[in-house]
Amino acid sequence: MNTATRATAAEDFRRSLEARGKLPALSIVVPTLNERDNVRELVDRLDRSLAGLTWEIVFVDDDSADGTVDILRDLSRADRRVRLLHRIGRRGLASAVVEGVLATSSPVVAVLDSDLQHDEALLPAMLGRLVAADCDVVVASRYMTTGGVGDWTQGRLFVSRVATKLAELLLHSELTDPMSGFFMIKRTAFDQVVRSLSNQGYKILLDILLSAKPALRVEEIPYTFRSRRSGESKLDTTAVIDYLALLLDKMIGHVIPIRFVMFACVGGLGLLVHLSVLASLNRGMGVAFAVANLAAALVAMTFNFFINNLLTYRDMRLRGFWPMLRGLISFSAVCAVGTAANVGIAVVLFKQNYTWWLAGLAGICMGAVWNYTATSIFTWRNVRSLTRASENGEAFAVNSAKRLRRQVQHDQAA
Repeated sequence: MNTATRATAAEDFRRSLEARGKLPALSIVVPTLNERDNVRELVDRLDRSLAGLTWEIVFVDDDSADGTVDILRDLSRADRRVRLLHRIGRRGLASAVVEGVLATSSPVVAVLDSDLQHDEALLPAMLGRLVAADCDVVVASRYMTTGGVGDWTQGRLFVSRVATKLAELLLHSELTDPMSGFFMIKRTAFDQVVRSLSNQGYKILLDILLSAKPALRVEEIPYTFRSRRSGESKLDTTAVIDYLALLLDKMIGHVIPIRFVMFACVGGLGLLVHLSVLASLNRGMGVAFAVANLAAALVAMTFNFFINNLLTYRDMRLRGFWPMLRGLISFSAVCAVGTAANVGIAVVLFKQNYTWWLAGLAGICMGAVWNYTATSIFTWRNVRSLTRASENGEAFAVNSAKRLRRQVQHDQAA
């Protein structure tokens, strides 16, 4: 694109913003999970920082348990610029951002966290850079010369640096902070990549940049990461696993579903657990082989269920005693069928003169595919549906009882 064409494109984009009139020229998408003490302050800060601009903020809440949703509803009633998307049964920052952006119609969308650690005062400068420069995305970088990570510990800084280096291996870019969660993007650029996004984990910017074909044009501005004022950080072991899953998905996700890869890895760990328990009971304690093998199978199956619930299906995680029990029962039943299919197919192939290892491998693959497919349907989807139906039924009963009580009190007062 030559200089004249770039200038024309920038001018057309600037005019499209000016022509918005009373419609928001900028939408800000903010994922929330248990941030009740921060959301009101964030709206106040945006009101001060974006004076003179037409804007809206879309909070996407993953069913917070601390009353965040109630505060956001109050804010949306008092200020038409504040909107709320309340998600139930779904979790994850990346998918929350995608749903939030899709719910907007502004030509520009900014993404920032709700914990007040991103400097919202930079938004006008980011918008100015996006309009003036020939780019699709403006990223607020912690690693530019005048940027900073605030009061991070050496451990957290090390993890961030390693994650950034891993991202650079796939990105092939000179971007200093591809892990940033604070950025602004043109809606046309987002629409270009949205159908290719993995929606894995917390690093939506990296997902966008890796999904774009051709590559998006990116500008950076420096900022210093602020300290969290209240609430708890969401950065934990699961977030690290989500990040690695995102990278793996971008490498092989177009061939093998990343969730299946994780399911298979957990199955491999379960095999080690099975052999360890079998050896301990049979060789170490003298328990009969059949009994020891049955016990080992039950332990390994239980292990697989809980690890898959924690990691593989972390965005659909079962919680509470009864949902977990129903999930374990359905998982065990499905895996029992998978084991039977594994053995049956291996025996059939072996009798047809296939080598023992090829027959065994075919049985394992068939059993793994069955277990993954069936448990994703019968364990983590249907059980959640049953749980929600039960909760809805209980809620209906409680609300009915309250209405009846109020009616009786009203009649007595009359």
